[in-house]
Amino acid sequence: MAKRTQKVSSYAAKDIQVLEGLEAVRRRPGMYVGGTDVKALHHLVYEVVDNSIDEALAGACDAIDVTIHEDSSVTVEDNGRGIPVDIHPEKKKPALEIVMTILHAGAKFGGDGYKVSGGLHGVGVSAVNALSEWCEVEVKRDGKVHVQRYERGAPTGPVEIKGDVPKKETGTKTTYMYDRTIFNGDFDYKFETLVQRFREMAFVTKGVSIHLLDERDGREMTFYFEGGIVSFVSYLNRHREVIHPVVYVEKEVDDTGIEVAMQYTDAYAESVYSFANTINTVDGGTHLTGLRAAITRTINDHARKNNLLKDSDPNFSGDDTREGLTAIVSVKHRDPQFESQTKVKLMNAEVQTQVQQVLGEELGEFMDRDSRAARAIVSKCLTSARARAAARKARDLVIRKSALESMTLPGKLADCSEREPSKCELYIVEGDSAGGSAKQGRDRHFQAILPLRGKILNTERARLDKILSNNEVKALISALGTSIGETFDIEGLRYGRVIIMTDADVDGSHIRTLLLTFFFRYMPQLIEDGHLYVAQPPLYSIEHRKKRHYAYTERERTQVVKELGLDGDSAKVQRYKGLGEMNPGQLWETTMDPSNRILLQVTIEDAAAADRTFDMLMGAAVPPRKRFIQTHAKEVRNLDV
Repeated sequence: MAKRTQKVSSYAAKDIQVLEGLEAVRRRPGMYVGGTDVKALHHLVYEVVDNSIDEALAGACDAIDVTIHEDSSVTVEDNGRGIPVDIHPEKKKPALEIVMTILHAGAKFGGDGYKVSGGLHGVGVSAVNALSEWCEVEVKRDGKVHVQRYERGAPTGPVEIKGDVPKKETGTKTTYMYDRTIFNGDFDYKFETLVQRFREMAFVTKGVSIHLLDERDGREMTFYFEGGIVSFVSYLNRHREVIHPVVYVEKEVDDTGIEVAMQYTDAYAESVYSFANTINTVDGGTHLTGLRAAITRTINDHARKNNLLKDSDPNFSGDDTREGLTAIVSVKHRDPQFESQTKVKLMNAEVQTQVQQVLGEELGEFMDRDSRAARAIVSKCLTSARARAAARKARDLVIRKSALESMTLPGKLADCSEREPSKCELYIVEGDSAGGSAKQGRDRHFQAILPLRGKILNTERARLDKILSNNEVKALISALGTSIGETFDIEGLRYGRVIIMTDADVDGSHIRTLLLTFFFRYMPQLIEDGHLYVAQPPLYSIEHRKKRHYAYTERERTQVVKELGLDGDSAKVQRYKGLGEMNPGQLWETTMDPSNRILLQVTIEDAAAADRTFDMLMGAAVPPRKRFIQTHAKEVRNLDV
């Protein structure tokens, strides 16, 4: 056997690298705040605010102020106890410096500092410090104002006393500027994203006021909810028809505080959100599993006991009992185990049993006490079960229709030759005319085209069985290969990118919204895993000296005309009313060529906010939709008149 002659890299003691202090955070920010994108940028704010919320949970804080300054630095100030500033007995440094500069240092690992808290890994505020160009902390404690400044995680000097305050006045004020060499994308803090997060925090931490001020444009909001999660459920259901009063329970079991609020509505979608120590666990966990198990078991038990289910009827499934359900489960635990530092999933096994026991007892008593509400809930589940059975039959019919059969139908799927899903793209195109141009202009190797005739069903106002009777929806499910509902499987997805391509007019916007509603309600994993996109066709073509230029916005059109040295009259400008007006070559060049096109990736930054928006825009209630249109009419940029 021939001896390998390639050079082997050195692997000795000198090659073992030790990252001192906070250097590990700067080298691997993804491990601590989830990455270096816009989501991680907002996570920095949450980590600092979580510390203030922990003070509120300890009963030591009732006001939190968050300010985004004009230069995008952020200040978080609370009226809690203030971070300790005395000298640590072992480290021989002020506790403030230790908390800000050493990972896994804090008062949340034992002792009596906090009974429950959200910041449990001890990396939160020190990670923020590490990922900031500079950070300054001001602590009011023991009648003094103590200040320390840091640059990229390192102190620039000792903790200093800057003045006196009344002894009763305490709190912590943290100001930082994120490091633009680490978060170097074209993004900044979004007021709306922070509003959603702080609203949720205020709901699950009743009695605490959270004030947000954006000095960049002067917008501000204050959140304070005495009703806690009962107010949250009412807020989520404000555009829906409810079928009974909110069921609420608050109880402590083995040092775990459990709070649940739930209510059924006439909607078809489920709106359930879980929190652990005020942190929104977006991937759920044991508390969510306990909630769902309690609801299904209790409703089945009540229906059997009161002969509301016939002997021949099977028990309700979890899906049957979740249709139209709005619920919040919030737990406060001394030692929560999260799946990762970004705290998206709660893992404590005992919490499932605790939530199931507490909610099961309360819901059972509620249904026994209010027979009218109980009958309405069971009736809702019965209708859901029957519709689900019908949907199952319809879905099986859709699944049996192979993609090959779909291809033989006029105006349906024109597939690509590539068979590796990650390399394939599916364009969902509005109308046969645009579909024809797209089929001719595409790269057949990796781009598939699915033209839709007219508008698909509004899936916000229909059950799955009715949705599956719609031919356009059936063609879409069949082309994607994932199935739908209970049998949805992302592994079956035949295209790495699913791209919605509609006209830049009112009808195109409506069709795009209908498709987004369908994906959000019935295939959310497509969005969560980053597979869904919206194509951006140009609005204008500007022709000058036999050369064609494209503009995607009004501003771009003005800029192109100006750069070409033309005036509005001499420029040959065409406003595209629809994709069908472009020939195949133009459609490829502007909207389908990977080297030129603009694609917008669809994301769900906040599920609760998306849920409310789709419900308000596509649901049955008209007044909220009318108010929304009137409020935002002046913000519209591409509405045809």
